[in-house]
Amino acid sequence: MRHSAAEIIREYGPFPRASHVAGVTYDGASVWFASSDGLHRFEPDAGDDLPPLDVPAHAGTAYDGAFLYQIANGQIQKVDPATGGVVSTIPAPQGADNSGLAWAEGALWVGEYRGRKIHQIDPETGAILRTIESNRFVTGVTWVDGELWHATSENNESELRRIDPNTGAVLERVEMPAGTMVSGLESDGKDRFYCGGGNSGTVRAVRRPRKS
Repeated sequence: MRHSAAEIIREYGPFPRASHVAGVTYDGASVWFASSDGLHRFEPDAGDDLPPLDVPAHAGTAYDGAFLYQIANGQIQKVDPATGGVVSTIPAPQGADNSGLAWAEGALWVGEYRGRKIHQIDPETGAILRTIESNRFVTGVTWVDGELWHATSENNESELRRIDPNTGAVLERVEMPAGTMVSGLESDGKDRFYCGGGNSGTVRAVRRPRKS
């Protein structure tokens, strides 16, 4: 198993219009993050907090290339990013215990926080297609270049973990600095991860480890 210390490239926030950061996603231009008062976004180069969408946003956030998906109140909302309108909803697998959210392979991938699981679900019905077990709390989920990563925060320790999508075996660990919470995780598709900072109200950009 590979193990390394996280290289934090940049920290964004705290943002004046958001008290905390939950789910995080990236649409190719803006980073979106969930907070109690809606879906916020900023442009990574500028770091400006742009006006939020008035959408309930309590946990994981994802983007499928056209629509945002947002967990809130035991549901996953499909959201038009241009208007903030909720197009449709499906039930979230575990109600209030859902955490991270990602889009990959035509499906949604949902973290189950205390249950220590990741579920692949049908984006139209919410039906669980398969479940991957973890041995730590799951606080964020993302895919990049065919790799499944999840964030974990437990006992004041946080990591980004690359796991085998078939078995759940941990293949690589990236250790965050002590006391740093990770509340959401997204890849930019290239060389960095965006990590939600929970009650710190920040988003941290972390260098993605190079393949060996």
